[in-house]
Amino acid sequence: MRTVFKETAFLMTLAIAFCVWAGLAAQKGGLSSGVWFGVCDWTIGKTGDPAALELASKLGLEGVQVSLVIKNDGLELAQAALQKSYLEAAEKYGIGIASFAIGDLNNIPYKSDPRAEKWIEQSIDICRAMNVKIVLVPFFGKGDLKNDPKGTETVIERLKRVAPKAENAGVILALESWLSAEDHLKILSAVGSPAIQVYYDVGNSQEAGYDILKEIRLLGARICQFHAKDYKDLYGKGTMDFKAVRKAMDEIGYHNWFVLEGTQLPLGVEKSIRYDLDYLRTIFPTR
Repeated sequence: MRTVFKETAFLMTLAIAFCVWAGLAAQKGGLSSGVWFGVCDWTIGKTGDPAALELASKLGLEGVQVSLVIKNDGLELAQAALQKSYLEAAEKYGIGIASFAIGDLNNIPYKSDPRAEKWIEQSIDICRAMNVKIVLVPFFGKGDLKNDPKGTETVIERLKRVAPKAENAGVILALESWLSAEDHLKILSAVGSPAIQVYYDVGNSQEAGYDILKEIRLLGARICQFHAKDYKDLYGKGTMDFKAVRKAMDEIGYHNWFVLEGTQLPLGVEKSIRYDLDYLRTIFPTR
């Protein structure tokens, strides 16, 4: 009996030790606890439309990245009635709002148009009202920061001014651009606020010629959310190595939203999104 007891005690101790190790490994990114899959509302043709949540549910997704559309010199979602529509749809269809995005800033640049400062502040108020934690601030098109040191300096100064408000609201302003990880880190360091982070698009960075796996590891916890994308084809048929992306995500301990923004929809919107989602689920476990 003593021998059996000792063996049992040893196995229990071993099991407890394994659980402790597994917990620590998961915290360090060694084990994956999965991701939630979302989609950009513009990708499914529902920009700024609460119907995006119903369609996302139909497609088998967990959430939507919602556009903050500029209308009449303000963000349309500042309207309480529209906020209510989104929140009711989220509850009805069991869909989360992964984050907001102000895509119009690609044409009305944050780096040069003074109105953009007001819209960023307004986006923080909307986040607070709707319990959303991330706003994607894009720098593409007219807002591109690449080879624009003056524009970058203006962005830094504006982010410094708005960062305290974002911090107080518990909101992250997530920068997405053609810049490298190193250049993004320079901006984050200059602003010096945890409320300013990076929205990492694996497809955009690969298209720009960056080593995306190295970049993910370099940015680490400064990445608050990811876009899934392949410029060449449906997921798994193009050039994006999503298995390697998952490994890099696990290494930095990222277990949050992975938002589909595929640019290739050869089967039509719904069939292509379903195909991409089914493929991703073979690689990324769902939380």
